[in-house]
Amino acid sequence: MNFNLDKSIKILERTPAVFKTLFYELDANWANINEGPRTWSAYDILGHLIHGEQTDWIPRAEIILGDGSDKTFEPFDRFAQEKLSQGKTMEDLLEEFASLRESSLNQLKSWKLSEEDLDKIGVHPDLGEVSLRQLLSTWTVHDLAHINQMSRVMVKHYANDVGPWKNYIRILKDL
Repeated sequence: MNFNLDKSIKILERTPAVFKTLFYELDANWANINEGPRTWSAYDILGHLIHGEQTDWIPRAEIILGDGSDKTFEPFDRFAQEKLSQGKTMEDLLEEFASLRESSLNQLKSWKLSEEDLDKIGVHPDLGEVSLRQLLSTWTVHDLAHINQMSRVMVKHYANDVGPWKNYIRILKDL
């Protein structure tokens, strides 16, 4: 297994800065580029990450670590950001995400998790039994996957404008 809590925390700590570096005070057009109908822009992704901070990672970890006999997670609404982000600017979302993530990681670090804690089990409504280690690993991968998604969307925006260099840029060849 490759999972290491400290390594994951280092990634999770940096995600807000990645978004902030790319989008803070950048033309709003960049934040709203997507890949077509029912796809997500950076604005949508950030709203989704905020919703995850509020209802997914730490709340589910608390269920796993808690004393309750029912370890079943609440279902996660993958599209809740469509309503929750309404009326907010990208800068609003960037600040909210940074604040929520800092709070989440402070909570996670305060638990001083042992290997036994990481092996504790919760119940995902679709996937069945999952360990805390799997949840925290997924949180890390989820961040990285959305950073990748955000970058891909931005790359595709200029895909037809690079001319013959398209042959040298692998991500453009895969389109």
